[in-house]
Amino acid sequence: MYYISIKKEDWHRSLEKLLTSHDIFVPVKDEYSIDYEFFNHDHTENIAYNTPKPATPLKNFFLPVRENVSSFGGKAGSRIIIGVPNCDVEALGLLDQIYLDEDFTDPFYRERRKSTLIIASDCYSVNEHCHCTSYGVKPYATDKADISLLSEGDEIFLRVISERGSEFAGQLTGAVPVGENGKMSFAEKRHSQTEVLLAGMNRNLPDYKTTGELVLRANKEIWKKYSSRCVSCGACTTICPTCTCFLLIDRPDFEKVKQTDACQYPGFERVAGGEDALFALPDRFRNRYMCKYVWRPQKFSSLACTGCGRCIEACIGKISKNEMFMELI
Repeated sequence: MYYISIKKEDWHRSLEKLLTSHDIFVPVKDEYSIDYEFFNHDHTENIAYNTPKPATPLKNFFLPVRENVSSFGGKAGSRIIIGVPNCDVEALGLLDQIYLDEDFTDPFYRERRKSTLIIASDCYSVNEHCHCTSYGVKPYATDKADISLLSEGDEIFLRVISERGSEFAGQLTGAVPVGENGKMSFAEKRHSQTEVLLAGMNRNLPDYKTTGELVLRANKEIWKKYSSRCVSCGACTTICPTCTCFLLIDRPDFEKVKQTDACQYPGFERVAGGEDALFALPDRFRNRYMCKYVWRPQKFSSLACTGCGRCIEACIGKISKNEMFMELI
């Protein structure tokens, strides 16, 4: 792992040249939010470097909401995704375990992962519901991504993490190595400031393991209380960077369509004969937290919640899982 620096003007010019061979996505800020858009040199002033967080989770680039999986289309086109927060990068650990399992590899996911360069973004600030550090996730990437980006003044600093990231760095015009001269001391300061902010905001929030224990022994009343505001819209699951339930829908001519599903939808567990173990809303509500904090940790070594806070932000019923967890303590 090492750093290089490049002037912003040269950085954007390099990206423009790469458009001939790659689709490039960057986080763009408008009056309402931040979300990924195709890179366009004309809107470079609106690119939100080091600002949390795009509304769209990273998983959507690898697991489309709907796709025809009847036949494998072959190699995916090359692309670069810039400005990914580390909460989303860490979520790839779980997605990779599920979809790159050597016995049941998803070829569509595999090809998209192979063809995608991920450039993460160190968070210089926090949103109201960010709580990554409570679950041991740093607000900056040191693995899983290929590169992590820091913007400072008129310069872009790149922390090169992977071999693929190193190959990309070699294509940048005007990039130079950053020597051991204290020039990167600002990065440590930025990291520390963000971690202090997160620690102060979430000082009463239990850690990931403790949350699982609290969820496991929680009584029925807490699930009834918080689910009373749930409208079963599924926003919390569809926007979550680690939730990946799906349906396989049979269509005419032997076409099979894979479509995103959500455990909060009525009928999620309905089977032949009409039986439905999650028919009652409190049971569906509890199921999501059992999955994220109890069952998945038992099966996988990666986090099933990385503390991005999107589920709280997206909830129509204004339900805060963090408030619920603190009440369980």
